[in-house]
Amino acid sequence: MARRIAILGAGILGSSAALFLARRGFEVTLFDAAECPFSGASRWNEGKIHLGFIYAGDPSLATARKVLPGGLRFKPLVESLIGRSLEGATTATDDTYLVHPESVAPLEAAEAYFRAVADLVREEPDAGGYLVDVRGCRAERLSPAELEACADPRTVLAGLRVPERSVDTNWVADRFVEALEAEPRIRLAMGTRVTGLEGAFQGPWKVLGSEGADGPFDGVINALWEGRLAIDRSLGLLPSVPWTHRYRLSLFAHTEESIEAPSAIVSVGPFGDLKNYTGHDFYLSWYPAGLVAQGGDVEPPALPTVDPEALSAAILENLARYIPAAARIGEKATRMTLAGGWVFAHGQGSLADPAATLHRRDRIGIQQHGTYFSIDTGKYSIAPWLAEEVAARIAGA
Repeated sequence: MARRIAILGAGILGSSAALFLARRGFEVTLFDAAECPFSGASRWNEGKIHLGFIYAGDPSLATARKVLPGGLRFKPLVESLIGRSLEGATTATDDTYLVHPESVAPLEAAEAYFRAVADLVREEPDAGGYLVDVRGCRAERLSPAELEACADPRTVLAGLRVPERSVDTNWVADRFVEALEAEPRIRLAMGTRVTGLEGAFQGPWKVLGSEGADGPFDGVINALWEGRLAIDRSLGLLPSVPWTHRYRLSLFAHTEESIEAPSAIVSVGPFGDLKNYTGHDFYLSWYPAGLVAQGGDVEPPALPTVDPEALSAAILENLARYIPAAARIGEKATRMTLAGGWVFAHGQGSLADPAATLHRRDRIGIQQHGTYFSIDTGKYSIAPWLAEEVAARIAGA
């Protein structure tokens, strides 16, 4: 009889783990409070496949080293899971990091950090398998003319071009949903809010939720973000360091007219993003405006009432101060969606504070207690890599 595994959370981590395990012959039940997989942060984010450049607030390079292997493996792992190439869903140009005067890493320090990360990337054996070949990775400072073409030089000190890319998360989400629905060994228990577990660390387990008890299961993967700690606490498990739940909203815009715009990040600290996926589809974020809830308790804080029009206008207005193309996207957009999801991270404080422990994101990964696995995904980009690892552990057991 095939072993049965319960997975809590149907975002990119939980869905990847479900597909890896089902294809190894396991019977998998995938639980989520939403009515459809990929309804939260895994659908509504910028899709940056991290090589570590954004973490100049951690000059030790510990965070860069942690996220780099998973970022390099993202493309082959996801393509194997969805059975499709990511080529058409990947941004076409390299990212530009725009260092602003309030950066928590001064310009010289940020530039030294970018070059150090580029050195790390070139040393990786999987560098040829990234979204583009990064075996010759460099962090190149933009000339004054290049900077003026993509940013406002009155508000930006300098720009550095690096070969990071992003994927269209809505397209990826739809392909994952298709793969989940096509896999006969995966049962989708959507619309089920998990409230607890019943069992011992060696199993068997029952999942307790809004639809009653389900099970027994031979193992459990806790891949939730906003609800993970509550389930861990019910088993006597909590992190040894402080944490933060954050809810962030961003804009997803579509224009009928093709618009030239850079894929650029205003960094380092309170930052914004503009991602140009196709010349018609864009992601726009201004973190200080889009961060609508934040808390350090086991349970996430309540979400406030948001005025979508005012928040959308604030994102566009603030981002356009640094990247003028954001204003044109806002003017020409025929469709704009304001959406987001919960993000969990070890660390606390404001990203505007150089001393905030949120700048470190290296305390992520898999915590195993018998047949119970609690996973801090950390970043969208490394979720398939972590899912492959947890599936291998379960299959090896």
